[in-house]
Amino acid sequence: MEKYAQIKQLVTEAEGDFKAFYEKGNKAAGTRVRGVMQQLKGLAQEIRAEVTEKKGEVK
Repeated sequence: MEKYAQIKQLVTEAEGDFKAFYEKGNKAAGTRVRGVMQQLKGLAQEIRAEVTEKKGEVK
């Protein structure tokens, strides 16, 4: 659940950058959004691996 909390926190913290990029066209905010999305991708992959591992343990 820790990684899930990290995902929620990243999304919440990036909200301003999303708005700045999509609503105001701020290119620097777009760069920050791309960075956050890369972090989210990494966390999602880690969670997928953990779920797969735990599913294998449950019998």
